[in-house]
Amino acid sequence: MPAATKLTYADYAALPDDGKRYELIDGELIMNPAPVPKHQFIVRNVLRALDRYFLERRNGTAVAAPIDVVLADEFTVQPDVIAIRSERLSIIGERNIQGAPDLVVEVLSDGTRRRDEIEKRKVYERFGVDEYWIVDPELELVKIYRRSRGGFARVAEITTETGGEITTPLLPDFALPISGVFEI
Repeated sequence: MPAATKLTYADYAALPDDGKRYELIDGELIMNPAPVPKHQFIVRNVLRALDRYFLERRNGTAVAAPIDVVLADEFTVQPDVIAIRSERLSIIGERNIQGAPDLVVEVLSDGTRRRDEIEKRKVYERFGVDEYWIVDPELELVKIYRRSRGGFARVAEITTETGGEITTPLLPDFALPISGVFEI
């Protein structure tokens, strides 16, 4: 396929299952390398906290990658963790998530840092994600972006050095100590 050709979800879905993780951002196919162990420990910790919250309250669900989130025909992403509140569970299709989750969490790695912090932040903002957490394993910090007046505003930056908890108005009474995010 010529480099100028933008791929669609149909092209993406027709890819052979080669065991690799791909995303489609503005029609461009991007391959993501396998994450390192620390990345996966963080994903596990965030997913556990969200899953526990939803199981206790029966008001939504959380899931970790790999799962396709189809935001538009030329935008299919696989966030590290997503959360969907019960009133929006209808976006869960048989093969993928069809629309913006309420909450998206991306854990940075050397190969995805720029894409997650700039490109994907703009994509999530554009397609209506309410809250976006960027987790930086190297600096042990979490940046929280929240929808405000149609766009994202960085509302918090929590580090293990300063301490604190991750909370969100999307999930009343949810609190995840920052130290719990980075436990092995």
